[in-house]
Amino acid sequence: MQDQENQEVSQQQGNAAPQADAATAAAATEAAQASAGQAGVPPADTSAQADLEAQLSATEAKLAEMHDAFMRAKADAENIRRRAQEDVTKAHKFAIESFAEAMVPVRDSLEMALKVETQTVEAIREGVEMTLKQLTAAFEKNRLLEVMPQAGEKLDPNKHQAVAVVPSEQEANTVVTVLQKGYMIADRLLRPAIVTAAAPK
Repeated sequence: MQDQENQEVSQQQGNAAPQADAATAAAATEAAQASAGQAGVPPADTSAQADLEAQLSATEAKLAEMHDAFMRAKADAENIRRRAQEDVTKAHKFAIESFAEAMVPVRDSLEMALKVETQTVEAIREGVEMTLKQLTAAFEKNRLLEVMPQAGEKLDPNKHQAVAVVPSEQEANTVVTVLQKGYMIADRLLRPAIVTAAAPK
């Protein structure tokens, strides 16, 4: 009886051992499959990442180049502005340099005339005429032009100032007489000519 029971236990143990081995093998197989599945997952696309990095580098380089060009243009503009300002300052400071240079001989002539103790009327007249020529030349050199309308010329309010309206046979609103000549600097009126104008008939 005891021997029979021992045999049954031995048989059960013998049957259990293969089952355990089978379970272990199955578990190992599942683990291997899982590992194989994980190994089969494709890696990140390194090529696309490399392209993105290359584009980023190129963009950064282009940005740096544009910034450098902007800073250079800004510096050039600042230099031009400074030079223009210096030129304007010099122009204001030395605006009358040419005119003053032309006027110096006129002053010299007047001073020389005053040094002569005894002068005849003719000598004085000649000296004044010579000085006037020098003055006229100085005016012309600096584009200081006379405004001297002729009688009968149409009254121009941009150049003439009529201080009186007088009866005349001339056409109305024309210059009758010039009381004082005017002057222009280039195209800019310095002083209008003072005139009388013909009254309407």
